[in-house]
Amino acid sequence: MALEGVPIQAQLLFIGVLFLGTLAISRFSIRIGIPAILGVLLLGLFININYIDVDHHQAENLHIFSLALLLFYAGLKTDIKAIRGFLEYGLILAIGGVVVSSTALGLLIYWFSSGNGSQVAPGLTNTMPLAAALLIAACLGSTDAGATLSVLSQLRQRVPERLRHLLEFESALNDPAALLVYGLILGVFLITGVETSGSHQSLQLTVLDGLRSFLQQIGSGLILGAAFGYVAKFVIDFLVHEKAQLLVVAMSIAFVDYGCADALGGSGFVAVYVTGVFMANMHYRMEGVNHESIQEVLLPFNTMTEITIFLSFGLLVSPEDLLPSLPMGLVSAAALMLVARPLSVLVFQPFSPFSWREALLISWCGLRGAVPLALSYNLVTAIPRLRGLDPASVEILAQNSKSIIFVVVVVNLLVQGLSLPWLARALKLAPVMEPATSP
Repeated sequence: MALEGVPIQAQLLFIGVLFLGTLAISRFSIRIGIPAILGVLLLGLFININYIDVDHHQAENLHIFSLALLLFYAGLKTDIKAIRGFLEYGLILAIGGVVVSSTALGLLIYWFSSGNGSQVAPGLTNTMPLAAALLIAACLGSTDAGATLSVLSQLRQRVPERLRHLLEFESALNDPAALLVYGLILGVFLITGVETSGSHQSLQLTVLDGLRSFLQQIGSGLILGAAFGYVAKFVIDFLVHEKAQLLVVAMSIAFVDYGCADALGGSGFVAVYVTGVFMANMHYRMEGVNHESIQEVLLPFNTMTEITIFLSFGLLVSPEDLLPSLPMGLVSAAALMLVARPLSVLVFQPFSPFSWREALLISWCGLRGAVPLALSYNLVTAIPRLRGLDPASVEILAQNSKSIIFVVVVVNLLVQGLSLPWLARALKLAPVMEPATSP
């Protein structure tokens, strides 16, 4: 049933019981060794089957709002001091890894998928449009440190601390990296007003215009993000008198930052991430105020945001819509876990200070989470605007693309979530012990 027409008291009761249910299912998921967010996603899918219908337009707006908060928090988690000694490798892995894995996965989806994504049909005939395949791969370019570290938390004595720092840093940085790759593909392949059929010159102008718009969004986002980082420092230093006010400051800065960047033609997502990075690596006048204290007050909201994304996505996905794209989703998940992610780590291994055994664990720590699901809503609206698509197949292609992302996330969390502890034990990685200090 839908919630429309249901008394507000009943709606509040339902929402309260629903979120209490996420706590129970999260606890159960952790006990059986899978990420808690996977349990929340499946809970939403179960409720979708039996009880509820949710408005898709409202959910899309909710996911944009949630994605902005996730990126802001990711910026706050980007602590440069924690990864001293392998900062360069962390940057290369996070940014270059997204490019390599997205390209490899996109080409594999292009090769294996039928035109509308409903069948596995290897070859170069009746293939999925390259732009759609690359966009799906870009949506899946971001890893989820929360899911990975929650699985590894039970093996804290078997995983070196610096490896955990690397995984957390990579996840924080590859969120905006995946968004940039996604935005670049959109800028190149979207229809613009200058394009005319069969005109090679206009195609070049289309690509150049897309690249110009992309660079403008990134540049504006970087500048505004840095500016609001200093605004946040000023507000915290001169207007905040107690730590409880940090929550109001952080949330307000994030919202104003995103709104200003978007209104000025920049990327609000880039802006909020850059602001978070600046706030995480600044020194403040008030004693006890640092990136950890700001993270602490925002952590409940970040957790709530992730739960909301997974729960609402489960509520919105109809199981019958998943069936046509299930084979291609399974193939895409296998391609991501066995080819694209390991390749993105292997390519940059010469720059790595980590051993081959540690690199193997890194390559298997590519759990996907909230960002791919949130981006998939934009994908549904973006695919109809791609150049050269058959109008008759656009709607089914968009739906199947979203379903492929859903299947990949579920399979990825389930397979890697269950096997990651076993792999960590098998690799016998000894934690790096801090040298004892003499009295």
